[in-house]
Amino acid sequence: MIKNYVLDTNVIIHDPGCFYSFEDNNIIIPVIAIEELDNIKKREGMVGYHARMAARELNKLRELGSLSAGINLPNGGTLRVELNHMDMKVVPQGIDLHKNDTKILAITINLQKETPDIPTILVTKDVYMAIKADAFGIEVQDYINDNIEEDDQYKGYRTMYLSSEDISEIYKEGLVFKEAVEPEIYPNEFLHIISSDDTSHELLARFDGEKVMPLKYTKENAWGLTPINMEQKMAFELLMDPDIHFATITGGAGSGKTILSTAVALKKVIDQGIYRKIVFVRPTVAAGNDIGFLPGSEDDKLRPWMGSFYDAIENLINSKNHKEEKEKVKGNPKIKPEFSVEDFIESYKQEGIIETKTFTYMRGRTLSNSLVIVDEAQELTPHLAKLMLTRAGFGAKFIFIGDPTDNQIDNVLVDAKSNGLVYTVEKMKPFKLTGHVRLSQVERSPLAKIAEKHM
Repeated sequence: MIKNYVLDTNVIIHDPGCFYSFEDNNIIIPVIAIEELDNIKKREGMVGYHARMAARELNKLRELGSLSAGINLPNGGTLRVELNHMDMKVVPQGIDLHKNDTKILAITINLQKETPDIPTILVTKDVYMAIKADAFGIEVQDYINDNIEEDDQYKGYRTMYLSSEDISEIYKEGLVFKEAVEPEIYPNEFLHIISSDDTSHELLARFDGEKVMPLKYTKENAWGLTPINMEQKMAFELLMDPDIHFATITGGAGSGKTILSTAVALKKVIDQGIYRKIVFVRPTVAAGNDIGFLPGSEDDKLRPWMGSFYDAIENLINSKNHKEEKEKVKGNPKIKPEFSVEDFIESYKQEGIIETKTFTYMRGRTLSNSLVIVDEAQELTPHLAKLMLTRAGFGAKFIFIGDPTDNQIDNVLVDAKSNGLVYTVEKMKPFKLTGHVRLSQVERSPLAKIAEKHM
């Protein structure tokens, strides 16, 4: 049955290509939504960027016909901008009639009344809009085209029971599965293998797309950092392997995402010279003012957002290179340590070896021979995640890290099911040059572990 889908502004900002996601149904864009997009098009960051992208997409569709009369979409269905049906008498008393949300609700109610034989559905990602719509008797849906259910989210590893003979085969030359494995094993998926005839015999291995092979980097460290638990060993494997061009690491606070990624980046760039530079990227999503309101240069604006990288580098260098200085300070409290993480980072910035960036400055760039770490990637929309990955040039390695749970997302355009991190993990898992691991154990401190689990 054909349906009318009325799109809230936040759906269009979440996915500027959403107009092609409703099959053969009628897409209705309230003119108020167009006005809201116009008002935010110059805003810094992902909101303004998505508003401009949506405008370009709608402008392309204008070539197919009139937006007011309706356009037949290439993939079926129609799209029109709704200029009428704004009779506010249908809105209950006590509601602010001047709010744009109220006007969109009024349009939806009036369309329901005019076409009772066609289901009219409001599509929104705003919880309060959904609550009000439901109270008004409007059918409401989340935009779920890019949602990944939590139970279906890929972990990057599984436990498997094999015979001791098979385990020996893995150590010798790798094991080829003689029969199809259900569910399907993806390239670079890790296997915690337990012997079926001796449960004390265990092995951590990786499926390379053809064979199950033992891990390659278990005896290595990066800037004095050695993986602590099984999941960290898996993540370390993906980070160290030059054949993995894109790695995603998810996990809660204190699970080791940032410090593992930073340690490997310093090793690969500064020690080994495998990549030309490290690029640290953060989406600047905050509860208050965004990056455009902060004074100073690009680096000055970004400094408050880069605390996790600075902390990781400071911890790594303090443990690796400054034991003697720390002993001097311990023996004489009047002596201050010579080391400063700001000086370290600034010196490498001046040499072009370290960059700190936000998405505002990434469009149009090509990052070649670079190791790029995108922190807090759960704040990205799927569209921006794609934008980031399409910056990859030859010889580049990209790492997305973040915690894709709702309590760690400040971006109102995404949630635990629709953010760019979980979307990217799902879309990229079938390929041999990608890998993913979810970290579940907190290793920062006993206090952090208790807080993560019980609060």
